[in-house]
Amino acid sequence: MSKRPQLVALPGYADRAPDRVFCGHCGRAAAIDIAAPATRVCPRCELGLLIGAPPELAPTPSDPFLLVDSTLSVCGMSALAEELLQVTETDAVNRHVNELLVPADAEVSGPGDLVNLLIHAARGDGEVHEVVLRPTDEYGIRFFARIGPCGPPVAALMVLGDGALR
Repeated sequence: MSKRPQLVALPGYADRAPDRVFCGHCGRAAAIDIAAPATRVCPRCELGLLIGAPPELAPTPSDPFLLVDSTLSVCGMSALAEELLQVTETDAVNRHVNELLVPADAEVSGPGDLVNLLIHAARGDGEVHEVVLRPTDEYGIRFFARIGPCGPPVAALMVLGDGALR
């Protein structure tokens, strides 16, 4: 007689705080249930999709941010990120994230570390990590960033700090 498999609770998921829902364009918080929303479009700006992220990662309206998929392609960016990186969302979408941002100090943390963090986050794995980045073709500019999972759809959220250090 064979035993039927039983469901087992995984540690770490029951005590996790619910995701904070925000607009993928303006970054404003939305008070809806992401599991069963009436609409996925931001009711304020009507330009972005509503995304959920852990509270410690979710951006505020003053945070520039990018959404990166599992192929490491940019799949969305906030209006503030467009201004900060001087690229429009339509020009950034479907480009590899390393065409826009790379680790600030290649000797301390190479591109492989950034790629690894993004891949795990884009799968929905992992915790929120802090890194220092710079624009790909510029030196002397530093962005502090938080990286972690978001969704639906599952992607990596890269929230850039509140400015650049020169």
